Amino acid sequence: MNNFAQQSAELHPYFDRIQKHAFAVGGVGLVILAAAALVDPHQFFRSYLLGFVYCMGLPLGSLAILMLHHLAGGTWGYAIRRLLEAASRTVPLVLVFFLPILLGAHELYEWTHAEVVAADPILTQKSAYLNLPFFTVRAAIYFAIWITLSHLLNKWSLQQDQTTETSPTRRMQVISGPGIILFMLTMTLAAVDWVMSLEPHWFSTIFSLIFIIGQGLLTWTFMTIVAVRLHERKPLSGLITNQRLRDLGTLTLAFVLLWTYTSFSQLLIIWSANLPEEITWYMTRLHGGWRILGVLLMIFHFGVPFLLLISSQLKAKVRVLTAIACGLIVMRLVDLYWITAPALHHSRLEPHLLDLVAPIALGGIFVGAFFWQLKKRSLVALNDPRFPDLIGKDHGHHHG
Repeated sequence: MNNFAQQSAELHPYFDRIQKHAFAVGGVGLVILAAAALVDPHQFFRSYLLGFVYCMGLPLGSLAILMLHHLAGGTWGYAIRRLLEAASRTVPLVLVFFLPILLGAHELYEWTHAEVVAADPILTQKSAYLNLPFFTVRAAIYFAIWITLSHLLNKWSLQQDQTTETSPTRRMQVISGPGIILFMLTMTLAAVDWVMSLEPHWFSTIFSLIFIIGQGLLTWTFMTIVAVRLHERKPLSGLITNQRLRDLGTLTLAFVLLWTYTSFSQLLIIWSANLPEEITWYMTRLHGGWRILGVLLMIFHFGVPFLLLISSQLKAKVRVLTAIACGLIVMRLVDLYWITAPALHHSRLEPHLLDLVAPIALGGIFVGAFFWQLKKRSLVALNDPRFPDLIGKDHGHHHG
């Protein structure tokens, strides 16, 4: 079985190259951000928040999809399991990148200003929940849960490699059920705390779900791009077959449809109720330059991917799959910009260079860390009792 580890090691120079480039881009971006923080702290925090909520989608989305795989099985998950694990091991980085948000809470969230709260009866009512000490404590709890889940799943996955006993596999399955419930709860609250509370008067019960689905979609598209790059190289060539790539395309379509369904439901419910405290959120975003972004989202976050992915011929084509994945990665950023920026600018669409620098800087660091983690283990998980035939076939295929 060392065959897999050896073949994985042969890919390390390739990963090293990507890792170096990613860290270089991230490093330059962080230097620009640091300079911007001194020159224009207000704009820095706005853009940084966008970069943060965008990039945290990858480690945390990976953690959720990894738990889904352990619960549901499925060969699609087995083929990309090591990629998901590597991404989930970068969760501690999310904690590090959250610290500037804490430091800039006063710049970002109006509920942190005592005089604003005192003058606003609605904020006074919400102040038991929306206050900085409790906000910090909640964030600490979320990170404790996410890092623990990631640590345990990765620890047991390594144990599974080293033993033919089924106990590590069983443990991963057992923790994934409550793990997903905990994840949904904490991520729901995190989306409310970090994004929805930018406009503390507004509320939507479906908002956090849209946010979580967006994270899943970002993870999915990123994993698709990496899987496509690796599907012709050993040891993954036997696992990431054309059928697996088609599965990735199908699941991308599922996430696109889920995102569209929940986003449209939110619009429909709020629009038909027409309550002033709810509708203002959309009134801001459907006028002026913001409307252009809304139209772009309808076309490129739903229309085009839907039409391309619904064809089983097209989604099996590597080029088409990669193009759709890259397009959706860009549209995820547009979506989050459309959600966060109007809350901070209110007036008109005024994109700032930092709105691009922040996601690229943090994204570069995350991608670098992902490939650094990817080199630490064999790219094929061993001894998984649920997929003995896959490993057997694959192993035979390499020796044959």
